[in-house]
Amino acid sequence: MKNLTPLPRSFYEPSAEAVAPRLLGHWLIRNLPAGPCGGPIVETEAYLADDPASHGFGGPRARNRSMYGPPGHGYVYLIYGFHSCVNAVCRRPGCAEAVLIRAIEAKLGLETMRQNRPAATAIALTNGPGKLCAALAIDRKLDGVDLCDASSPLFIARSPELAQFRRRRGPVASSTRIGITKAAALPLRFYLGASPFISRPARPGAAPSSG
Repeated sequence: MKNLTPLPRSFYEPSAEAVAPRLLGHWLIRNLPAGPCGGPIVETEAYLADDPASHGFGGPRARNRSMYGPPGHGYVYLIYGFHSCVNAVCRRPGCAEAVLIRAIEAKLGLETMRQNRPAATAIALTNGPGKLCAALAIDRKLDGVDLCDASSPLFIARSPELAQFRRRRGPVASSTRIGITKAAALPLRFYLGASPFISRPARPGAAPSSG
């Protein structure tokens, strides 16, 4: 893919609730020695400053310090002590909000991704937050990475075909978040309903989003 221009830092300055649906269709890009790999984002979740399900809830600690800003940086953490998850940090410094990237469509650097994470199909490579991090070799070493710099090990690129991609993969829908118990009723998961790469199928009656 040509013209991999990072989204500007100002893109991440609003609340994660606003940024999460707007990220859909833009490209998550990992720069590796074998070349760039990644694909368009098709599923996200927002975590907010006053959100008891958020890692930022309760104040800054060594683990979550990157979540406190500045915006446009990555927050990478481990779940179950093994699987990495990557987030885009939002809002002003000191206000802990972030967007979890739950799924991307594997489009660029497929062979590299398959070497990093063998999978039976391209869909199985990246249809979940831990899966995509394994395929893109994203780990805690990338915590705090600048997502707004094309020379960075990891960044998010503006899609030149955003409107067309969203039409093909839409509608943009929202639902409750996955795998949490606190604030579980909040509709802060956003996804492109026709993408085969979303981590869980769209439920009947899922709400359309204005994002």
